Amino acid sequence: MSDHYYSSNPKAAHQRKTWETVLRGQNYRFISDAGVFAKEGVDFGSRTLIEAMKIAPAAKVLDVGCGYGPIGLTAARLASQGHVTMLDVNSRAVELAKENAAANKISNVTILESDLYAALDEGQYDIVLTNPPIRAGKATVYAIFEGAHDRLKPGGALWIVIQKKQGAPSAKEKLESLFASVEEVAKDKGYRIFKAIKQ
Repeated sequence: MSDHYYSSNPKAAHQRKTWETVLRGQNYRFISDAGVFAKEGVDFGSRTLIEAMKIAPAAKVLDVGCGYGPIGLTAARLASQGHVTMLDVNSRAVELAKENAAANKISNVTILESDLYAALDEGQYDIVLTNPPIRAGKATVYAIFEGAHDRLKPGGALWIVIQKKQGAPSAKEKLESLFASVEEVAKDKGYRIFKAIKQ
């Protein structure tokens, strides 16, 4: 089956659903659909990242592979005087993220359809967040790491969630080849949260 959540234009028949959840103590209402990642609800890996990530109120944040938006929209509420740019290759996910931003009255976001970082200008970020699309392959995941390093300000941090069985040890080695400091800040049920700081 060629239709994945990391396809640019999923062909799966629409199965829109709406549900409510609590993230970082705040209520959210999300709309999801077939053809996007974790359509049944916020996945455990994303939740683990959301609970661990530290974002300053004025931070400039980038969410790579935003899906329908739970990580980036939570970040936008945390960065209440900052701004979050959210990227996804999946056009359906991008439209859902825009709907979810509006439904949750979150306006300090820019949501773009983008193959990795292609749609971005030359701006630099304080924080990059990603729950990377492991099934898209190691080359894609490592391209996310490399692009994050290029777009972070000195002292900025990449926050990533990855499962141990899906390559957390090799991902950590890759991060250590790029970043000055790589710390495992949380782990739960086989998921690891890494924070990688740029020199």
